[in-house]
Parts: sequence; C-alpha cells; structure tokens
Amino acid sequence: MSLQAAHSPSAPAPAEDLRCFTIVSEKRMVGLPVETNQTVFEIVSVTPVPLAPPAVLGLVNLRGKIVTAVSLRRRLKDAASPEPSRLAVGLDYRGESFALVVDEVGDVISLDAGSQIDNPPHLGAEGVKITAVYRLPDAILPVLDLDWVFSFGDR
Repeated sequence: MSLQAAHSPSAPAPAEDLRCFTIVSEKRMVGLPVETNQTVFEIVSVTPVPLAPPAVLGLVNLRGKIVTAVSLRRRLKDAASPEPSRLAVGLDYRGESFALVVDEVGDVISLDAGSQIDNPPHLGAEGVKITAVYRLPDAILPVLDLDWVFSFGDR
C-alpha cells in the first residue's frame, strides 16, 4: 500500500506543529489529528447497513449515540477483508460521529513542524491520501486525510 499526499480542507496548515493520535491498520502506522478524536472503545455489536459500501461495517453504540463504524483496514485495501479487530476510535468529523475500526491504537505524539518532510516517492500509487508526512526517530508517519477516509463514492 502506498499513500498519496494531498492538500485538502482537513489538511493541517503547513509549518505548524501538530498533535497526532497514532493508529495501526494493516501493520501500517498512520496519524490522525488529535482534535478529531473523542475516545477509544471496544465495539460490542454491529448492526449491518444494507447497500452500504464495503468499508462501512454498520452502526454501533458509542455512549448511547448511534454512529457509523468504518473499517480503516477495508478503506486502505478497498476490499471486504475480514475484520478481526473490535477496537475503534470515536471521531467527530464535519459534525458527524464515526467509529473508525483499527488494529491498534498508539500514543498521542507532538509532531514538530521541522520534522515535516516532502512526500516520499514510494507513497502514492494506490490512491490513499494523506495530508502530511513527518519524520520520526525510527520511521515516517503519514497523517491520513479524513476527507478521503470518509468519501466512499470517490475512489
């Protein structure tokens, strides 16, 4: 899988420090801006939604509120892959609440504007969009474009 840099409305402004929540899906670590995250929780049950895109697992209960559960694994692979994880990150995005199902949740980290790098050439062939890439001491961290994550009709 590769990731493609794109500047979008959900993209952080260049040259700003950014706080990110690290998550892992498909053995790949990516960042999500911390201001979009509400909570981390375990999904107990999912109510399927007929005719929903493959990435939409269904509806789940998040603290008494019904939210749409989206599989990051399926979104990254664009397939109806099995969903072994029940771990989700509750997100508030454009006034809607979602449960983004992930394999693992990491730490909240601060990304210095000076550690932002140009998009490496190996990221971008499969259409996954990111807003920025940061150099970490032992890896690079792409920050997911939430517009892409939640735009199911535009593949």
